[in-house]
Amino acid sequence: MLAVSCFWHSLLALDGHHRPLTPVLTWRDVAGEPPSLDRESYHRRTGCFLHPAYWPAKLTRLAAEGVEAARYVSFGDYLLLHLAGELCTSISTASGTGVFDPNRLDWDDETLAALKIDRKRLPPVSDEPVAGVWPALGDGACSNLGAGCVTRDRAAVMVGTSAAVRVLRGEPSVEPRPGLFLYRVDGERFCEGGALSDGGNLHAWLVRTLAGGETLQIENRPAAAHGVRFLPFLGGERSLGWDPNRRGAIEGLTFATTAADITQAALEGVCYQLADVLDAIGGVTSVVATGGGLLANPGWLQLLADVLGRPVDVSGVAEGSARGAAVIGLERLGLHVPDAPIARVVEPRLDRHEIHRRVRQGEERNTKTYVSSDA
Repeated sequence: MLAVSCFWHSLLALDGHHRPLTPVLTWRDVAGEPPSLDRESYHRRTGCFLHPAYWPAKLTRLAAEGVEAARYVSFGDYLLLHLAGELCTSISTASGTGVFDPNRLDWDDETLAALKIDRKRLPPVSDEPVAGVWPALGDGACSNLGAGCVTRDRAAVMVGTSAAVRVLRGEPSVEPRPGLFLYRVDGERFCEGGALSDGGNLHAWLVRTLAGGETLQIENRPAAAHGVRFLPFLGGERSLGWDPNRRGAIEGLTFATTAADITQAALEGVCYQLADVLDAIGGVTSVVATGGGLLANPGWLQLLADVLGRPVDVSGVAEGSARGAAVIGLERLGLHVPDAPIARVVEPRLDRHEIHRRVRQGEERNTKTYVSSDA
């Protein structure tokens, strides 16, 4: 049996012979506008937002460009077609499209009507294996499973290319909450949280753009003493405001500002956004850091612990999403799943946490735009 983790939110248009008509469109492809739908009810039904990271805006754009597709699929669905000869999508993958109701476990008719797309042009939804291959799962859900964050009170804080905070909820139904997405792991579990468009990609931009912008020993610099405020929206905003047109900004520059100051302010800014998402989720008692962007950067891990003011468990799993796919495969086979290893624990420096807390309070008064699902 083969279990697969694949990136969420991708879209691929196919012709009648299952040949691609478009490149694989990812969450980073944010051109286009979503259809006219009531934002609050759309979020309540789908757990997603009217943001171009999701399918509705992409499908509207493709229709305007004259793309005549027989099927619309995710990349993981297309992979299954080539591995097993059959086209279907998992509950998990479908829940990340923005055209699926995670509580009803079915495509959302109101969204499809607004898009003028018949459900026959979408893959059937099933978690049953096909020729020994399970339909691909969303990588974010797999990341939680791989890191051992499988309960409502244990959050995975992930920094890879992007960044996210997620918890899993094993409940019969869940109401989507303002600013937070609501996806699925499978038919029994929800995945709730928030995502940032700036994560490891922001770190790479800093190193590439700023001479002296490396992050070595950044944790030893005084907390927020640089006088710089960096808003990490270079890729637009997802959680909590979901504004694709929002842009990054640097405020407080002087002739004394160094590349290291800007780098520190940027990484602190990401930590502040992650803390905002954790606050919106609420009820979290423990945090696990995962993803290559954090695991490869001890200084950023220390900043995260300082900003959160709580211990951060550092995942001992190098590839959390891959392990998560294996975990759900073992679960489905009725086999024992060992606990996810923790490499070490990063303790917060509470004097620095107090400084970051005051900075966050000032930013909440002056620079944050929090919007609920009806914004």
